[in-house]
Amino acid sequence: MNRRYDDNYHMGLIGNGRTGALVRRDATLVFACLPDFDAGSVFCSLLDTDRGGEMGVSMVGGKPVAQHYREHTNILVTRFEGKDGSFEVVDFMPRYRMAGRHQVPYAPPDIVRVLRPLAGKPRVRVRYQPALEYGRYDTTTRQLRDGLYKSTTVGKTTGINHYESVYLYTDLPEKQVCGGKPFALERDEHLLLTYNDKLHPIDRERVRLLLAQTEAYWLAWTSSTHAPGRYREHIVRSALALKLMQYSETGALVAAPTTSLPETIGEVRNWDYRFCWIRDASMTVSVLNKIGHHDMAHQFVHWVMDNTPTKDDPLQIMYGIRGERTLTEKTLGHLAGYQGSSPVRIGNAAYKQKQHDIYGAVLDVFWQSLDHFATRLDVIEDLWTRVRSVFRTVELIWKKPDRGIWEFRGAKRHFVFSKVLCWVAADRAVRIAERLGQARWAESHRGLADAIRADICRHGWSEKLGAFVQTYGSEALDASNLLMADYGFCAPDDPQYVATVHKTWDDLGRGEGLLMRYQAADDFGEPTSAFTVCCFWGVKALIHIGEYGRARAAFERLLEDTNHLGLLAEDLDVNNRRQLGNFPQAYSHLALIDTALALDELERRNGEDNLLDQAAR
Repeated sequence: MNRRYDDNYHMGLIGNGRTGALVRRDATLVFACLPDFDAGSVFCSLLDTDRGGEMGVSMVGGKPVAQHYREHTNILVTRFEGKDGSFEVVDFMPRYRMAGRHQVPYAPPDIVRVLRPLAGKPRVRVRYQPALEYGRYDTTTRQLRDGLYKSTTVGKTTGINHYESVYLYTDLPEKQVCGGKPFALERDEHLLLTYNDKLHPIDRERVRLLLAQTEAYWLAWTSSTHAPGRYREHIVRSALALKLMQYSETGALVAAPTTSLPETIGEVRNWDYRFCWIRDASMTVSVLNKIGHHDMAHQFVHWVMDNTPTKDDPLQIMYGIRGERTLTEKTLGHLAGYQGSSPVRIGNAAYKQKQHDIYGAVLDVFWQSLDHFATRLDVIEDLWTRVRSVFRTVELIWKKPDRGIWEFRGAKRHFVFSKVLCWVAADRAVRIAERLGQARWAESHRGLADAIRADICRHGWSEKLGAFVQTYGSEALDASNLLMADYGFCAPDDPQYVATVHKTWDDLGRGEGLLMRYQAADDFGEPTSAFTVCCFWGVKALIHIGEYGRARAAFERLLEDTNHLGLLAEDLDVNNRRQLGNFPQAYSHLALIDTALALDELERRNGEDNLLDQAAR
């Protein structure tokens, strides 16, 4: 194993809206879960190089020299060169529309690898080492017939029997698949790994067709992406990454397709992100609509609707990709963790937490989506019931402490941002009522937003710091307060907001666009990495207050922190700017797109203003 590729997430994501896989820059599959995002892993050497399992391709007498996505697709290509010639590995997961099924793309739990000679007769070695179910038990692989291998694992944990299997279709003989014997690559060879035993023959022609259909799908999808201006390629790549992270069957958007990649190497801030957080809903819907992917946005809104309570059912902060409410957290003690950062976790105990910001996120989504539902009286009536249910909850809880947006696991506190989002919930409920012709309800419930605002301004502002703070009575800052202008709580030119932006950058900024979430110690000590989404929030806040040059400089420096394929993780190390945390992170890419569009709009508006000035002269 070549450990030099482990430094900075030099990996690409392939997927098809059902699950995803990470391919390292040397063409090694290091993380993949089948059949779905939240399933057990087939490969997870990313989390344990000895026990996790992986699938590698290497060149005898050669090395990987380049990796890229085919333009405007999620098809990943890794090229090798050496003394005997050159070849490429083309990795993808099939996704295309079947004849007669225009609405639902075909997206099987398959990983396809095509080995394609480019020059000479390169000698290639395949290393197939699956470790099913996170490598908890031994995995055995046997050849069922020519061209078909089956890998299985069987075990028992706390009285529960486990059985898993995957199938590998390839024309390569057993010694070359399981034994790692080198061979001369003289024609296209394929390796199709699947969760299902296939009903149709898998041969070169079938694989060639899958590749062509998948490429056509992605090119068509990208063509409908609104990505203007100088940041077009970054917007497109981020949009393609987001599409990979939306679970097609329900519309849920996973925070990331991985688990337990640490926020700091060697520490314990390692979480499972293969779930959907309600708080991401507002930015998700807004950004997807801005870039023209309304179907994606609407599918996500319907998922939010399905998981929003109608009367007494409590709203959770997060759900499984099918709407599961129980996400029991477990540790996998047999895995060492990414670069020794244990524990490795599956499930996420945060689902039990009370975080009051989610109510504002939900009602903001409903407010954004009213026009979409306007022609469906039945849906509008359901939505209105949910709006009133959420509003009643906010009336009852807004004065109470919670865990906050950053999911502190210690004592509850009065987080300012949670109060702001309670204000958003109250404000949007009244706006929705007015739009739906419920003027009497709107008038009688208008006072809640005013009361919450007054409370925040009284207790959330620090005269000593000259800024809004993280919690009532504290002297700590929190980057989430930079969203006050985005949600309309403050006008961008409000002196208190301007002061908060400046003070946040002064205290939490770490140079060249890096911004911490907060600096105060939490349940695990003081954080030591910058939160990527907060960096973009900080840039957007600079745009709001008119510091355009500083905003653009910080944004373009952050773009340099994307990996070689344009992907971003959850965090950035403040010392060396390497990526950390789960990867790629949906929230980071949403914020990248949102900030790029804001800068593009600023540039366009300034250009128009300059033309008007010239005309006036």
